[in-house]
Amino acid sequence: MKRRTFCTFPLVLTLPAQEGPDPGAPRAAVERWKDHRFGMFIHWGPVSIVGTEIGWSRGGERRGRTETKTGNVPVEVYDNLYRMFDPVKFDPDEWVQLAKDSGMKYLVFTTKHHDGFCNFNSTLTDYKITSPRCAYGKDIVRMLSDACRRGGLDWGVYYSQPDWHHPDYRNGAAHAKYIEYLHGQVRELLTGYGPTKMWFFDGLGGKAADWDAPRLLKMMRELEPELIINNRAGLPADNDTPEQRIGMFQNNRPWETCATVGQQWAYNPNDKLRSTEECLRGLVCCAIGDGNLLFNVGPRPDGLIEPTHAARLREMGEFLKKYGESIYATRGGPFVAPDEKKRPAHAEGFALAEGAWWGGSTHKGNAIYLHILRWPAESIELPAIPLKIVRHSLLSGTGQAEVKQTATGIRVSVPAAQRGAVDTIVKLELDGDAGSLSPR
Repeated sequence: MKRRTFCTFPLVLTLPAQEGPDPGAPRAAVERWKDHRFGMFIHWGPVSIVGTEIGWSRGGERRGRTETKTGNVPVEVYDNLYRMFDPVKFDPDEWVQLAKDSGMKYLVFTTKHHDGFCNFNSTLTDYKITSPRCAYGKDIVRMLSDACRRGGLDWGVYYSQPDWHHPDYRNGAAHAKYIEYLHGQVRELLTGYGPTKMWFFDGLGGKAADWDAPRLLKMMRELEPELIINNRAGLPADNDTPEQRIGMFQNNRPWETCATVGQQWAYNPNDKLRSTEECLRGLVCCAIGDGNLLFNVGPRPDGLIEPTHAARLREMGEFLKKYGESIYATRGGPFVAPDEKKRPAHAEGFALAEGAWWGGSTHKGNAIYLHILRWPAESIELPAIPLKIVRHSLLSGTGQAEVKQTATGIRVSVPAAQRGAVDTIVKLELDGDAGSLSPR
């Protein structure tokens, strides 16, 4: 088999100057990203041919990991799948339209996963989609990033620092050359495919020193000053990233849950989907917790997104067409339901809390939106606020909500037959700015 080549920048022998602390993205950029609340995540590559998990199903050594477990696809098979990868039905505009139909405002795509295969035309390796040995040969990242801009979606990059295919990765002193390779590819993606609004690192718990992250983030901030960077490069950066679970209420630091609409990140022909109810409640729980949801699909090897997955996402879009005012451009709170951490033991999926937990709230302007996801009692008791409720309405469900405000609290009730099937949304309009109220 012909040996693949990896180009690297010359290794600097002198120690780099000490970098200052990462300043983070401008607040306006972070707030704009939070306004979106819902984005599409896509894991795709040659592994879709065999329908196993991206990266993790690759056999062979996993340098940097303590476990000895490896994937079930022999490395010599996995690493050559790209020679057969020919997604002739891939239409980036269709993917973008699906995201928009689903109510999503941004898209994040796997430019390189742990398996090292590059879905873009990197000049630093020939293990890539544009290699002459790849059946497809077209720059998927170019096509998709351009389609996002045409369609009005913000473009985001997923990039894995771990690379189990690269010979220098965590290979003793050679890792220094890999760091330059990594930095070079990040530069390529930011200078050749922008503007890029979000960056999703996936360092598998690696430390900042493993990637020379202070220097790396400094370069990224210079190239794309409004870029939102997650916390998986060993530095806090801009946002936290709970995975396959809903984060708790947290309004002092941005966060984004990344999760799959099915059970696998990459394409699985036998994937089991989350129910529509679970998907919607996951989205709502992110919003009331002041977080975003980055929801993943894995396209088929021919480039199409499985119709069942697409239909599930469009169902979410229908919900957002009706009730999006209570999700988009809102912030979590001020009402935080008790027993938020009382989740069922050994629960799977987006399990709701138990006890006195009823859901939560979002707010924007003079409005508070109560998202009542369960009714532990016939009415919801809320703490007092220093603003007056001047009007209230039932957005989801039928009939009217009953809202009683006193000096000691607020009581909200909706007859059982008139509640929303998934989320009973009650809008409270105040005589002042809801954002002035602290969480309670």
